[in-house]
Amino acid sequence: MGPGGVTAVGDSVADLIASLTREIADFPTAGVEFKDLTPLFADRRGLAVVTDALAGVASGADLIAGIEARGFLIGGAVARHLDIGALTIRKGGKLPPPVRAEQYDLEYGSGCLEIPAEGIELAGRSVVIVDDVLATGGTLAAAHRLLEQAGARVTAAAVVLELTALGGRDLVAPLAVHSLRRI
Repeated sequence: MGPGGVTAVGDSVADLIASLTREIADFPTAGVEFKDLTPLFADRRGLAVVTDALAGVASGADLIAGIEARGFLIGGAVARHLDIGALTIRKGGKLPPPVRAEQYDLEYGSGCLEIPAEGIELAGRSVVIVDDVLATGGTLAAAHRLLEQAGARVTAAAVVLELTALGGRDLVAPLAVHSLRRI
């Protein structure tokens, strides 16, 4: 692991991510440059490379927690690769009660994350949070708090892309954050 909790990965992984990332200006609001990783996930090699790299970060975890929505896709793939379970961290209002909920702010609004309050024992389990992009860190910080309130031991977070200028890593410190590509 490199400085600041960054895992050093080969240029080929970062280059592949860059080549398969679509950039959309002023989405979802003016001034935001959205990084669309859909082409990366739709590419057989891209999905395999990202899954393998994130699985290396999450090795030894009991559970992968993927944040809605793209975190579900890669979190599920990583969990299957490691032969462990996956937990979906949902946006507010998507789960039947009872739920555990956590409010958060992000660069263009606010939201709520939820997990089931019953049916999944998290106490003492080692969990790695997986998501597509780390921007301001509000979503990741809320997921971290939510899992810890449920008794989980969040050991790390792993993301495909980190937007360093937005300072999200600082919001989740001291949690180790592993990024496959930082821009």
